[in-house]
Amino acid sequence: MCDPVCSHFAPVSVQSTFIESRWVTLETHWMPAQLLPFDATHLPEVLTQPVFLFFHFRVKSWADTFGGDIYSIITKYSGSLLLQKKYKDVEPTLKIKEVDGLELVKKFSEEMESMLRRKVEAVEKLVEAAEDADLNHEFNSSLVFDYYNSLLINEKDENDNYVELGDEFILEPNEHFNNLLVNTTYSVVQLPTNVYNKDPAILNGVYMSEALNPIFVDNFQRDPTLTWQYFGSSTGFFRLYPGIKWMPDENGVISFDCRNRGWYIQAATSPKDIIIIVDISGSMKGLRLTIAKHTIITILDTLGENDFVNIIAYNDYVHYVEPCFKGILVQADRDNREHFKQLVDELQAKGVGTVNKALLESFKILREFREAGQGGLCNQAIMLITDGAVEDYESVFEKYNWPDRKVRVFTYLIGREVTFAANAKWIACNNKGYYTQISTLADVQENVMEYLHVLSRPMVINHDHDIIWTEAYMDSALFASQAQSLLLMTTVAMPVFSKKNETRSHGILLGVVGSDVPLRELLKLAPRYKVRPTLMLTSCHPSRLNDHSLVHRHNPLNQNCFGDHSRCVHTKLCAHLLAHFSGNQKSVERA
Repeated sequence: MCDPVCSHFAPVSVQSTFIESRWVTLETHWMPAQLLPFDATHLPEVLTQPVFLFFHFRVKSWADTFGGDIYSIITKYSGSLLLQKKYKDVEPTLKIKEVDGLELVKKFSEEMESMLRRKVEAVEKLVEAAEDADLNHEFNSSLVFDYYNSLLINEKDENDNYVELGDEFILEPNEHFNNLLVNTTYSVVQLPTNVYNKDPAILNGVYMSEALNPIFVDNFQRDPTLTWQYFGSSTGFFRLYPGIKWMPDENGVISFDCRNRGWYIQAATSPKDIIIIVDISGSMKGLRLTIAKHTIITILDTLGENDFVNIIAYNDYVHYVEPCFKGILVQADRDNREHFKQLVDELQAKGVGTVNKALLESFKILREFREAGQGGLCNQAIMLITDGAVEDYESVFEKYNWPDRKVRVFTYLIGREVTFAANAKWIACNNKGYYTQISTLADVQENVMEYLHVLSRPMVINHDHDIIWTEAYMDSALFASQAQSLLLMTTVAMPVFSKKNETRSHGILLGVVGSDVPLRELLKLAPRYKVRPTLMLTSCHPSRLNDHSLVHRHNPLNQNCFGDHSRCVHTKLCAHLLAHFSGNQKSVERA
């Protein structure tokens, strides 16, 4: 307890010792309270005790000493004094220049536009070359032709001879392609395991597409920033430049199919609203249900960010596989597609199939979305997967789809039975769709892909060479077996059509050409030192590449503000670029 006489004084240092289990004060130095660096006159009594004040000043002393030592070390080893001196020496010649942010963004926009324009021109040359080559090629069912098969190149048999379609193919590491072993003189051809490499349609397509080789090389020489260029054929083969050795997975299978890739689907078709109806009645048990599930999953794999989807299962009743999505369509993004796949895998067959109610529900949803201006606002289709349809479903089509037939109906008959084939075919043919029968799991891929050709026909007949830019993605499939760091990229792609007069009215899609554009190439045109430390340019936001770019102001509490659009300032950078290429003026207005 402080002496009352010393009530206006406080101890500033205390010497104490620990004797017989208690602290004993040996000497106390006092100072007037008003001279302390804080107001001690109104402190609680316990805070004016000698021991408390002793530790207060001791900790402060430690902090001051530690801070001084750190400052000395940093000053000594960082060269800050030398840097200050150098700035002092040139200070008279330095000046602060105000930067116009809008002009800076416009400059970046012009440079990026020039770079992306070169990519588009490269793709346009490939489209022109492919269509001309097809126009001058006559299909030959007995054609014999050797080509560089990406799986077989440099492979030898037991006699040390090169295998068929596997001739010597020189591969060298190339820094521009992440030090992968490539051949910048020739392209190679890749085919999925389920596509026969000497099928006449494949051989004719590969032979015709040989005309792309000199265009690949010329494009790369004109624009060294180009990366992968390719042609994905509607028959299933994939011509890739520069040439590489393609490796199968651990099971010896090549599952990569260019027709399932986002760039192919977006270029080959327009946005679409899809409702998949699957029969889960008792007759679908066993292999039939397995094939039906695989068919649904394959259809889901053909959908992208611009599409909308839902899945309805039916037996005695109508079941939404995801009850939360009842009566609506949801965007077919990766998360929703994967969620649907998990739910489809849990389906079980039982009961009696009644397709009318499922068709009725599907037509209602599509009509509501169409009238409300929601969904893809382009193609609408119903995918009916069943082992037979026996009801009187004509009344449903008369009421909801005829005579305009705004909704196409595609029918997939599961199993080897042909009893109900006529019914399934009638449904498809009377609703501008396509009928196919799937008997085995191996048949699924090719049969599902047919619907894409049907949906692309109006675009093909009109020869609408729309340029598409995909959303940014990590390409994990193309070189899954190669030692390569994955890159965030976008793809520019265009469809290739048959220009032959005899087939023009049929709307034949030959395939899609494309070229990858790593986003790091865009970022090189807007270095951070030009954008200033207070701004972080993200070029095109990955999920909104076709809409706008974002300039993110640094948030001191959260250095990574991706996704927090409330802190983002929308610019017209990518809007100007991609609206310029696609003619989408709405993008500019939104930016």
